[in-house]
Amino acid sequence: MAKTILFLLGFFLMAPMATQAHGGKGPELTLEKGGHDYGTVYVDELPQSSLHIKSLNTGDAPVVISSVRACCGTRVTSWPREPILPGEERTISVELRLPPRPHRISRMVTVTYNHPENPTVHYRIVGEVVARD
Repeated sequence: MAKTILFLLGFFLMAPMATQAHGGKGPELTLEKGGHDYGTVYVDELPQSSLHIKSLNTGDAPVVISSVRACCGTRVTSWPREPILPGEERTISVELRLPPRPHRISRMVTVTYNHPENPTVHYRIVGEVVARD
């Protein structure tokens, strides 16, 4: 049992190094446009508060997302639990709660995955809610 655990631990620790030693990119997650800008919106015309973020594996090894977190007033409703193979695209869905008052929209979605050197990627959501004159 202990040998099996040590073998598996060694395998998972060495796999990213082996990919890079052979010149491969490894897993690489790219989020659509890197963010979403609502621009200026009026309090009485708030936009739809759900986003579907396209995520693409631009690397040459499967991407395994371990967590997706969102800040203040943003909720992650779904994200891919199965590996994303090279060239495949999947969707991360989030819902935003936009209060009907003037304010700046500044939210962040953080995705953690199996990249050996930079395991997090960020998706910024920005904009401004203003009162109509």
